[in-house]
Amino acid sequence: MNDDAKALPGLLTPEATLHRLADDLAARFSGVFARETIDRYVFESYVALARTARVTTHLPVLAARFSTERLTALAQAKGSIPSDGCEVLFVCVQNAGRSQMAAGLVTLRGGDRVHVRSAGSQPAAAIGDAVVEAMAEIGVDLAAEFPKPLTDDVVRAADIVVTMGCGDACPVYPGKRYLDWAVRDPAGLTLGEIRAIRDDLDARVRSLLAELQPADSTP
Repeated sequence: MNDDAKALPGLLTPEATLHRLADDLAARFSGVFARETIDRYVFESYVALARTARVTTHLPVLAARFSTERLTALAQAKGSIPSDGCEVLFVCVQNAGRSQMAAGLVTLRGGDRVHVRSAGSQPAAAIGDAVVEAMAEIGVDLAAEFPKPLTDDVVRAADIVVTMGCGDACPVYPGKRYLDWAVRDPAGLTLGEIRAIRDDLDARVRSLLAELQPADSTP
């Protein structure tokens, strides 16, 4: 068992499921990463999510998504696989509000022209229900999303890093563009207040996309 998993007493790590996931990822990233690297990323991703999860039933599925995203980011940062378009990373404290909303808006407004990720310096257990509701009103489905811890690999893969209220938690690397958006934290706010935050983020996202894609019109 991975040492990090041993550090969580009472957590029953579904090793068989995680080993099957590692088998799948080993085939997917054949020639890119050693099996030891893939095993480490799979178990570390599971443990990182387990630290804040309220319900562990779906943790292996979420760990599969998280470890795949991290390995893809690492491969892109190393130049082992190509990155299509601009890579944007949104970071806030809990990855349960602002950064998730901004990432959803980039996907909505930018389509496949921009690839987006989000993370939190201190991730929460789940995305706020009112945040999910406010985003659903404009056609952005966050119901299947989940807070993810900030990791070095996703920062390295990003071309643009947008921080919102997380201070100096995000590492700084040369050659990347860093932006800091002063956006109110939606935690504990009313649906009406969260709608205002959503609209603020929407205007910022539209402006960023217009800058990245000046020849295109953003819907």
